[in-house]
Amino acid sequence: RLRLHDGKLIKDRRYHLRTYPNCFVAKELTDWLVDHKEAPDRETGIRLMQKLMDHYIIHHVCDEHSDYKDAKLLYRFRKDDGTFPLSKDVKVFMRGQSLYEKLVSVEESILKVREENSVKYQRTFLGCEMIDWLIQEGEVENRKEAVELGRALLEHGIIQHVSNRHHFFDSDVLYHFWINFRRRRRLTELLNENSSRALSESPDSPFCLRKLNPDPGNTSFLSVQTNKEIKIVSAVRRSSITSLAGNSNPYFSTTPTLVFPPVAECNPKSVLKRPVTTEELLSPGAPYIKKTLTIVGDAVGWGFVVRGGRPCHIQAVDPGGPAAAAGMKVCQFVFSVNGMYVLHLDYQTISSLIMTGPRTLVMEVMEAIE
Repeated sequence: RLRLHDGKLIKDRRYHLRTYPNCFVAKELTDWLVDHKEAPDRETGIRLMQKLMDHYIIHHVCDEHSDYKDAKLLYRFRKDDGTFPLSKDVKVFMRGQSLYEKLVSVEESILKVREENSVKYQRTFLGCEMIDWLIQEGEVENRKEAVELGRALLEHGIIQHVSNRHHFFDSDVLYHFWINFRRRRRLTELLNENSSRALSESPDSPFCLRKLNPDPGNTSFLSVQTNKEIKIVSAVRRSSITSLAGNSNPYFSTTPTLVFPPVAECNPKSVLKRPVTTEELLSPGAPYIKKTLTIVGDAVGWGFVVRGGRPCHIQAVDPGGPAAAAGMKVCQFVFSVNGMYVLHLDYQTISSLIMTGPRTLVMEVMEAIE
C-alpha cells in the first residue's frame, strides 16, 4: 500500500462527475504487480488481489463488486478510507509490530542473541527486562499492565518462551519474538499459506464461526508452533453436535490465529428448499419479514453457519449457542452485518466480516412468513 502511494498509483480519481479519494485502477495495479515482479503473470496478480479482498484489506470503492476484476474499476485500501476492521487480534498484532520496530531501532536494545540449553535464539529478552522497558518507555503504566500486554502478545503468537514451556511472567525467564517483522515478505507468499479453516473446519458445522482466541479473563494458552499440537486448556461448551463427533480429544494441529474445535459434519446440502434471489426478497409484498438480532459471542464464538451467496442464508445453528438464544433460525437470509448491507455478498466475505468484527454482533435477517 505504501509503495503504491509512493508510485502515485493510489490517488484521487474522478469518475462520472464524482471524485473518489485514495483509490487505484485494478488494471493498472495488475500491470504494476507484473512489472515489479510481485506476480509472475496477470492471473496470479488477480488471485493475490482477491486474497486481499477476501481478508477485508481492499474493496471496490462502491462495494458493487465482491471480487477483484482486472478492469478499469476503482478499488481502495480499507486503511485509506477508515473501514479497515480493527479487531482485537489486529490491534494486538499492530502493537507487537510497533514494539518490535521500537526495540530494534534503539541502541543498547534488550533484544539480543542468547543461548539456553546449548541452543542459540535470536531476538531474545528476559520477561522482567521487557516489563522494565515497557514502563520506562511509557508503553504501560505499571507492571500488572505490562504482564497483561506480554500475555496478549504471546497468546497471539508474536512472542514465545524459547522452549515453549511457559506463559509470560515478570521473571528472568527467556522469551523471543516469534515473528521477525523486518523480514521482507512477497505477496506471492499469501497463496502458499495454509488456512486454519482448511485444516479443522467442517464446512457445515455451527462452529465455523466459533473462535477460541483468548479473551480478557480467559486463561487459555495456545502454542504458536504450527508443527506441534495445540492444547486448549480452557473449557469449551460441548453441544449435542460436537458429541456426535465422538471426539473429546482437545489436541489438534492448526495455526494460532483463529482455531476451531474438531466437529462432526452436518447439513452437507443446502437447507433451502429452493434458490431465492435478492430481487425476490426485496420485491414489494414479498412474504418475508425483517428481524434484527443482537448476538453476544461467548468465549467460543457465536454458533451458526452462513452459506450460499447473493443472498446468503443461515445453514445451521448451534442449539446451545448465543445465536440460537438471540432467535436465529436456519433458512433466514442475511440482510446486514453490523450495519453493512450484505445481500450482494458471498458467505466467505460475510464470514470474514463477522470474524473480524466486534464480539457483539448485530445482524438483520429476512425470514419467510409462515
